[in-house]
Amino acid sequence: MTAPPSLLVEDLAYAYPDGHQALYGVDLRIERGERVALLGPNGAGKTTLVLHLNGILRAGRGRVTVGGLPVDKPALQEIRRRVGIVFQDPDDQLFMPTVGEDVAFGPRNLGLPEAEIAARVAEALEQVGMSGYENRPPHHLSFGQRRRVAVATVLSMHPEILVLDEPSSNLDPAGRRELAEVLQALPVTLLMVTHDLPYALQLCPRSVILDEGVVVADGATRELLANPDLLSRHRLELPYGFDVSRT
Repeated sequence: MTAPPSLLVEDLAYAYPDGHQALYGVDLRIERGERVALLGPNGAGKTTLVLHLNGILRAGRGRVTVGGLPVDKPALQEIRRRVGIVFQDPDDQLFMPTVGEDVAFGPRNLGLPEAEIAARVAEALEQVGMSGYENRPPHHLSFGQRRRVAVATVLSMHPEILVLDEPSSNLDPAGRRELAEVLQALPVTLLMVTHDLPYALQLCPRSVILDEGVVVADGATRELLANPDLLSRHRLELPYGFDVSRT
């Protein structure tokens, strides 16, 4: 029997209480192990879509399943374990006195034995290149280190899919490279919401462009970024002088 996709979004529509229609029948399928960038201008509906993936928002029409499990009330605890969202600001996720306690927070809430929690903390910190930082206060770390620890807090839950919101924002070149190396090595399904088109090209073979609540393009990242008319129509811009064909 074929394994279900990591993420399946079918005919998803959503309007906010003020009447603003944010999504109009979005379809998206991401297979296990795929790495997909979600691109689009501000106000395209990207954040609204992401908030449906772990049940923070509930669809007006359509449905979302994660690893074959429908996103609905009875399954929310398991869905939120399966969908690991890494927010743009790591300080939204790091609130414990030490790095180790932050990474242990999720597994401890699952009621796992302490030995299993310790093993998960060690594994997650090793995956993000932060082994040995367990006893450090998060606020003593650099911004790039805090972002990698935020990723570790999600990895310790053994998610089905890792969702990253603007992972390269506010990183210096070294921090950007270090995070890219971490993400490239992770054996998980990846959905990366970003305006950083070179980062999308580096990390995600496939990209989906969302604009005005509709998927307007879905294909190989290199092909989409090599289409200047497509990028212009949807207010997406490559850095000046960046040549897709030379990367």
